[in-house]
Amino acid sequence: MAQVELESATAQTGGGDTEQQVAAVPGIARAATLIALGNVASRVLGLARETVIADLFAASGLVSAFDVAGRLPRMLFDLLIDGLVSSALVPVFSELAERDRAELWRVASIMISLATVVMSVGVLLLELFAPQAAWLMAGGFDPDLLAYTAWLMRITTPAVVFLSLSGIITGLLYALRRFTLPAFTAAVFNACIVGVALVLTGMLGWGVESLALGLLVGSFMQVALQLPGLRGASLRFSLDWHHPELRRIARLYAPVVLGLVISQVGIVIDRNLASRTGEQSIAWMRYATTLVQFPLGLVSVAISMAILPTLSRLASPSHSASLEGFMDTLAVGLKMVLVLILPAVVGLFVLSEPVVALVFQHGAFTAFDTGQTALALRIYLLGTTFAAVDLPLVYAFYARKNTLTPALVGVLGVGLYLAAALTPILFRDLRMTDLVLANSIQLTGHALVMLWLMHRVGSLRGRGLEQLALKSLAASLVMGGVTLGLAQWLVSLLPGQALLNELVVVGGSGLVGLAVYVALVMLLRIQEVGLFLALLRRQFGKLGGK
Repeated sequence: MAQVELESATAQTGGGDTEQQVAAVPGIARAATLIALGNVASRVLGLARETVIADLFAASGLVSAFDVAGRLPRMLFDLLIDGLVSSALVPVFSELAERDRAELWRVASIMISLATVVMSVGVLLLELFAPQAAWLMAGGFDPDLLAYTAWLMRITTPAVVFLSLSGIITGLLYALRRFTLPAFTAAVFNACIVGVALVLTGMLGWGVESLALGLLVGSFMQVALQLPGLRGASLRFSLDWHHPELRRIARLYAPVVLGLVISQVGIVIDRNLASRTGEQSIAWMRYATTLVQFPLGLVSVAISMAILPTLSRLASPSHSASLEGFMDTLAVGLKMVLVLILPAVVGLFVLSEPVVALVFQHGAFTAFDTGQTALALRIYLLGTTFAAVDLPLVYAFYARKNTLTPALVGVLGVGLYLAAALTPILFRDLRMTDLVLANSIQLTGHALVMLWLMHRVGSLRGRGLEQLALKSLAASLVMGGVTLGLAQWLVSLLPGQALLNELVVVGGSGLVGLAVYVALVMLLRIQEVGLFLALLRRQFGKLGGK
């Protein structure tokens, strides 16, 4: 199986011959392409998952209960492992992979052993206190729905052990520059939920607990998928609490914990508040979030994870590269994010209702559910571009072993969210849209502060970011106007809710909008698109030849 090696990328991409630029940044694009392929599979299967859930259970209170129950193991994973992977494990593992493989295996063994023990204890506690956890996260539910949420939590909670092991293995494989298997863990996870739900509910008539069981199976399969990538690894059970690299990882992660704790508290408050705006609100927000995460996963996550190991090596004290090389690499990532995320956000905004109807409005999902989900989607999209830009900036600080700054900015972001979410209750009852808007305000404020702080590290000016953003925004807005007009015309020609009509409206207007954007990109000479497409062609050619 092909493995991708991430190389250093330090050349500016604001001008010059495209082939020369291709030669300058092959590693980032190869890694980003492969991660993006995994994200494509993951997001497509994620949409399939939500489509199946909507078809079987609509936007009911039962779906809201599953969302809360499924979020609990994910919150624990985010708090204890996920932030650790990007902020400490990948940077430390990357250095050890180049310096001492035997030491890398020892440190990885300790991390895997500790995660297994700690998470197993956490699972036992949560199994005992599931009713209290359910009340804390969804106290607005009626008693029957709250009890059902606690039952679902008892099914989903053991998944945190497998999610944690999968996360550590992913960090280890990234450090070894083996991107193939980790890229497809989320796809396997979503496929398991879809498969289990179709069998247990679609064929055997089970309730929403089929989704909880599918989540548990999917978390286990994430670990199983990555094990072949550890060929040559010498791992064993070890609880060496005094290992110096473990202390180093702890020092890097300690500031992140503060921000993550505040962030998880914010999520708990968000779900608790949402449960008090109606039992369907969490379900509508869930479906809208799924659509928002699609372009974010394909663009921002893929590119950010691709540049992280390179940034980590460039920021290493033993590396001879200058700060300019580090900032050039970051600029490459930000440019790729901007030129791809802006048209995606605008296109999804103008096609929000047709897209929601196409993906979800089948089976038990009603037209009213479509309207509410589309409304939430449009408000979420207000902060999506900022969220996409924010992730590479956060990872750039992690690469420089600065985990405190993003953590403190995260605390500020949660403060912005709470202020925006709670202000309306001074005048009227809380609504779902208040919470969605507060989320977009939080994402926007966080990104702007991170960008300002990055300028204090090293200037991004003179690398063509401002010009690229303005050109991409202008092209995206024109594309959006054309797409909206065409979609409205097609709806007038093809009224009704037939699947074929919905496909024609979304697919036809979307393809024309894409063609308009590409034409404008060429007219405005946005060279980064040509660079990225050339890199994609080169990577697909190499993958096809292996």
